[in-house]
Amino acid sequence: MLLGLTMALAAALCFGVAMVLQALGAQRHAVTPGEGLLGTARAMLNLPFACGLLLDCFGFVAQLIALRSLPLYVVQAALAGALAVTAVLGAAMLKLRLGRGEWLGVAGVCVGLAVLGATAGAEGHKQPSQAFHWMLVGAVVVIAGLGGLAWKMAEPRRAAVMGSLCGLGFGVVGLAVRVLPPVHGLDVVPLLSEPATYALLAGGGVSFAFMTEGVRGGKVTTATASMVLGETALPAVLGVILLGDGTRPGMLPLAVAGFAVAVAGALALARFGEVAPPPEPAAPTPAAPESPAAQETPAAVEGTRVS
Repeated sequence: MLLGLTMALAAALCFGVAMVLQALGAQRHAVTPGEGLLGTARAMLNLPFACGLLLDCFGFVAQLIALRSLPLYVVQAALAGALAVTAVLGAAMLKLRLGRGEWLGVAGVCVGLAVLGATAGAEGHKQPSQAFHWMLVGAVVVIAGLGGLAWKMAEPRRAAVMGSLCGLGFGVVGLAVRVLPPVHGLDVVPLLSEPATYALLAGGGVSFAFMTEGVRGGKVTTATASMVLGETALPAVLGVILLGDGTRPGMLPLAVAGFAVAVAGALALARFGEVAPPPEPAAPTPAAPESPAAQETPAAVEGTRVS
């Protein structure tokens, strides 16, 4: 349990820092209508985005370890809490200003995750049927298809749809990890015949593409808020119903409250789905020289009137 909590927090830290780097990298390539996936790929071809992807890889490994020993709702709430890391990092390094509500959001994420850590039980041990594993693959196909339809939507609807689909894709990744068969040593052959393996890989790829599009589209708060809801609410419910996740005896109400506070705190920090240095103030425009008539003093003007 302690290892799982440590790994969940480590994943949140990696994803939070990666979000800063990826957003800065994605902003270097402006959105051009009609460029589609090629534009998304170009937005990833720079050093900040590459460093962010590397951190994402470390975070993903930590997420895998956490998901194998913690309930899904705890891990997904921790991943949403990566926004708190992004907000604090942005405030410290990029001189972004956090308002009172955003500091409350950071505190809410911390308190909510602490409550979840104290109330969470062990991971559930239910194993859905093989049909559910194939359903995860089908879910990724549906998410990708809906994303293709949403690609040309107008903002802000496009950002909301892209963010929701991104979050659902990450939710599929979490569910897929939980139903994967155990791996003994370096024997990965069982994973090659497991549909959930391909749901995990495809779901992660589709979600990253949609996340990048949400950042580039400009409606960052809308996209990130939708992503947080998509990756926490439905996967948490499915984890309880299908996988048997639960809490410590008698602590269900407190766990629900902690989950709600953590997610609400993440939503309060949704604008940090995209982080950039504040724009430099425009240089002041030099004032035009006054005409000789305008430079006359009131006394001179009054004297002219008297005479």
